[in-house]
Amino acid sequence: MHNKRGFLVFLTTLALGACSYAPPIASAPVLPETGVLPITGMVSAADPRAAEAGMAILRQGGSATDAAIAVMLALTVVEPQSSGIGGGGFYLHADAAGLVETLDGRESAPAAATPAWFLDEAGTPRPYLQAVISGLSIGVPGSMSLAAEAHARHGNLPWADLFAPAIALARDGWELTPRGAQFLTAARNRAALQPEGLALFYTAAGEPKAVGTRITNPELADTLERLARGGASAFYQGPQAAAMATEIAAATPHSGMTAQDIAGYAAKWRAPVCGAYRVYLVCGMGPPSSGATTVLAILAQLEPFDMAALGPDSPTAWHLFAESQRLAYADREAYLADSDFVAVPVAGLTDPAYLAMRARLIAPDRRMAAVAAGLPAGIAAIQPDGDEPVENGTSHFVVVDRAGNTVTYTSTIEGSFGSGYMFGGFYLNNELTDFSMAPEIGGMAVANRVEGGKRPRSSMAPTLVFGPDGNLRIAIGAAGGGTIPVQVAKALIGVLDWNLTAQDAIALPGLYSPGDGITVETGSPLLAMQPALEALGHTVTARGLPFKANAVEFRDGHWLGAADPRSEGVALGQ
Repeated sequence: MHNKRGFLVFLTTLALGACSYAPPIASAPVLPETGVLPITGMVSAADPRAAEAGMAILRQGGSATDAAIAVMLALTVVEPQSSGIGGGGFYLHADAAGLVETLDGRESAPAAATPAWFLDEAGTPRPYLQAVISGLSIGVPGSMSLAAEAHARHGNLPWADLFAPAIALARDGWELTPRGAQFLTAARNRAALQPEGLALFYTAAGEPKAVGTRITNPELADTLERLARGGASAFYQGPQAAAMATEIAAATPHSGMTAQDIAGYAAKWRAPVCGAYRVYLVCGMGPPSSGATTVLAILAQLEPFDMAALGPDSPTAWHLFAESQRLAYADREAYLADSDFVAVPVAGLTDPAYLAMRARLIAPDRRMAAVAAGLPAGIAAIQPDGDEPVENGTSHFVVVDRAGNTVTYTSTIEGSFGSGYMFGGFYLNNELTDFSMAPEIGGMAVANRVEGGKRPRSSMAPTLVFGPDGNLRIAIGAAGGGTIPVQVAKALIGVLDWNLTAQDAIALPGLYSPGDGITVETGSPLLAMQPALEALGHTVTARGLPFKANAVEFRDGHWLGAADPRSEGVALGQ
């Protein structure tokens, strides 16, 4: 009764507009003696070696946070194309009492960055790849600061213990997987940009090493050992930090990063952004992430429609999903940015009355002719849509420990192998190309323009969902750039409306419609619905989409893990 009352109190405050506040709510029951919770815990990650690294820490008595840090470090070694200590991420934690906390480890622009950061001498935005493969794209990495902050608050084991699995992988070696080899072929311009990457991952003839080749990275092992001994300060201060800044600045065509930029970085605890979807409470990461507001908008705008009755085989259901995406992404493009620099109308964007108004624009029998950003409370005029390039990369993982603490954590270096520049055996991110290349559109400033110290907008959407009884229902997140909120929303509709397991919901075919057209996965069963969708007014195309989600859910008295079948991910539990 107390748990349910707490959720109803939240719904009351939500109706009054207190949308960005997440009150304490009860966690899922902790019943290890009955086998309901895994005795040790559960990890879902995009690579089996990283998942096992997390499980190794859980077996030693580590917390969900300890294990999540070990997963992030291991991914630096075995999934260098997607995430690691050269980038940043977002971390959500729900403790055994149900309190939700969010930590922002997003990379930041150097102090020298101005709105003209990506413009050439003529004042024109530089070509995308020219900006990416340079110091212009590299933000101050946030992963180590995030890890240190999270560990200080929620860690059980000594800091150095969390590095042992990753150090062993880097020192003793790991086998190159088919997916890793594909990235080495597709992103050779970045992976082999410098001699270090060329020597690590390519043959003497310049070809990607064969699947199954054992890769060792002693330089990265040395870096990890240094960080294990010296803590996060060994990353952000001292001669190594200065050397990293010098290397980045040397690759920048104008004033760039300094040692002071690196030393001044700090991950930030921020208020979670929560909202209701039917009888569920959905919590996520606020600005600079667009994840929570976009996921909540997609879901809330579908609430007037009976998605459960329509089911996953209905073209109408997928039409409604596409239309809700179009509305949510229009608002995302206009308003989401780093709230330390821009007034982001989070409360207005997640206000139930505003989302109900937006939902009334959706018709089940026809496509909206045009979609524009709305005017939520807190905004005087509709803002211009920036010209941010397409996002890529990232990796997501979820951990539940024996005490019922849950972490859902997305880590990224942005594109495949980030900027292509390496330092200390790891790739440096290209996150700054998540900013708008042009600082203004039509004479109006773009919210997500570049500024010194600012963090670029992100699509990462680590998410926690609680049931009407207050118990944790699912922890989820995804990789895949701008598709991330759609992947999370699709999976939540599958679980909450269509009563699918998280595994089956993640495996559902994908439909992505952030603008005027619908994109479905190549070979997707949804292509059979193309005539029906086109009859409703949509233009439908097929192409490969970078879907890769991971989750842990509480279902029928048990924890179940889920990993995207499109990836090499796994869920492990004991």
